[in-house]
Amino acid sequence: MKMPLHMSLTALAATALLASCATTPSRDRAMDDASAFQPIRATTHRGTDDLLTAGLGLEGLRAMSPPAFADAVAPTPGELRRRAIWSNWRGIADLAPGGGYADVYGTVEPVPGREYQALATVPGATHPHRVLVQVPDNFDRQRRCVVVAPASGSRGVLGGIAVAGPWALPKGCAVAYTDKGAGTDYFDLDAGQGVQLDGTIGGADAALAFRPHPATGSGVAVKHSHSGDNPEADWGRHVEQAARFAMHALGEAFPDAQPFRPDNTTVIAVGISNGGGAVLRAAELEGDWLDAVVAAAPNVQVDGARPLYDYTTEAALLMPCALPVLGIPPMPTVPAHCAALSEAGLVSGQTLEAQQQSAYETLRAGGWTDAALRAGSISVGFDLWRAVAVTYASAYGRFGPEDHPCGFHFAVQGADGTPRAATAAERAAWAAEGSGIPPGAGVGIIAAEGDLARPLAGLQCLRTMWEGDSAEARRVREGIAAARATSPRTGAPVTVIHGLDDGLIPAAFTSAPYVSAARAAGADVRYWQVRNAQHFDAFLGLPAYGAHYLPLLPYVYEALDRTWAHLQEGAPMPGDAVIETVPRGAGAALERRHLAMPR
Repeated sequence: MKMPLHMSLTALAATALLASCATTPSRDRAMDDASAFQPIRATTHRGTDDLLTAGLGLEGLRAMSPPAFADAVAPTPGELRRRAIWSNWRGIADLAPGGGYADVYGTVEPVPGREYQALATVPGATHPHRVLVQVPDNFDRQRRCVVVAPASGSRGVLGGIAVAGPWALPKGCAVAYTDKGAGTDYFDLDAGQGVQLDGTIGGADAALAFRPHPATGSGVAVKHSHSGDNPEADWGRHVEQAARFAMHALGEAFPDAQPFRPDNTTVIAVGISNGGGAVLRAAELEGDWLDAVVAAAPNVQVDGARPLYDYTTEAALLMPCALPVLGIPPMPTVPAHCAALSEAGLVSGQTLEAQQQSAYETLRAGGWTDAALRAGSISVGFDLWRAVAVTYASAYGRFGPEDHPCGFHFAVQGADGTPRAATAAERAAWAAEGSGIPPGAGVGIIAAEGDLARPLAGLQCLRTMWEGDSAEARRVREGIAAARATSPRTGAPVTVIHGLDDGLIPAAFTSAPYVSAARAAGADVRYWQVRNAQHFDAFLGLPAYGAHYLPLLPYVYEALDRTWAHLQEGAPMPGDAVIETVPRGAGAALERRHLAMPR
């Protein structure tokens, strides 16, 4: 058992230690013990500052510029919260005119209420994850409900707000969020400063949400990469602790209605991407505390299937060279990239066209579909494959900020790409603007010396963490194995939703093998496969993407509706479906008929 070393306040360390000694609660055990969640920060959000959009409404969320800070160097907690809500909505949902949000599906109507946030630490971890509960004023005491929404990707604690908030809050359900041990708690190694519970920046004497050990060196430490805890292995427990915190927050909000427990409060877990993987991992846990799960495009790995790190590092190497075979215009660097692959023996062929065909055939042999490759092209353009591989290699191997096995680190970059120290204004915005995985919010990926002269060196090194036999590679693979999912416990219904064009987390590597394994183990699982849907609803504002692809969020809300009817009224759960959607085409607005929602 390890004492949480990141905390400088004695009381906070003591309460976190109590959390590490806790056991998984059963349905007949109270889940409102405040000792595991300290300090607790409570705020009220009414009038022009509601729970769902912080008063921004649809037009404010659509604005191209983020909500302003009165003082860029010292934004207030309220300003940081508003900008974080803006960032997280825009990172997950298609809010563009014609995209259908708040018209065909979803809502941004104001929901007044209160928020409770804290830090929680799972057993064995040295750093906490954030938990935050939104309690609407219209909370339904007669049909008590909590929806747990872990963040998508590596986002901050509000990273699931667009997934759960629009469905749950107007219904009178509380929503519990967690950043799953990742998030936007960046630490400036040069200045010795990090992020506090309220999002503001604090120094060495502050009770920070993340401080790496050791907190030395230069650049930026990121919690997902550098906590040393391999947070993915604990995703399910993060979700369970968020549910526990919700019970405590509801007791604080409505003391006359206590106690709040799973035996008198419905608990549903819902998530997309990494959040989807987290809720599936929560379904494995013992104890009758969880009533149902909805997981969309889940990043989940089971025995016999390809894990994220394997297919990500493969895509980083081969996809730029392979895409022209599908008619996708090549980037200017493709000829040199393909030639370097050939020189390394990773593709065959003497001509550029032959090398491209070789890369394409290798990906297809590994399970990639043409649809996934087409959608994956946007991840090539945004350098997302490398970003994921760099972050996860550190997380799985539990490496520190300056110990990356391939020499990568994170830092703010100057105009010429060279690392420099962060300014106070840049640092102040990290909590609201970061995605949890650089590049972004001014923080970039700095490659090892010499990699610029050898463009494949870093990518090949990342790949050897999967294929090689070095001590570092074994550490990375041990971390991957620790994050492997098992089948959900029997009883709670599980709905898995996946776009068949997903190019970041292909269904063939994740949802399909998970559903097969879960059913073989006797779990209650149904599977919706959505044609013409890829991973990023937020990219549907791009005309070419919006014309061809459908959003995934409407199916999440529909699955929640069906699940709620089942839990509250005994309605049957839906069956499996391969959903034959209709692309809306160029210049057309989304209509309900395009979604072809299963009945």
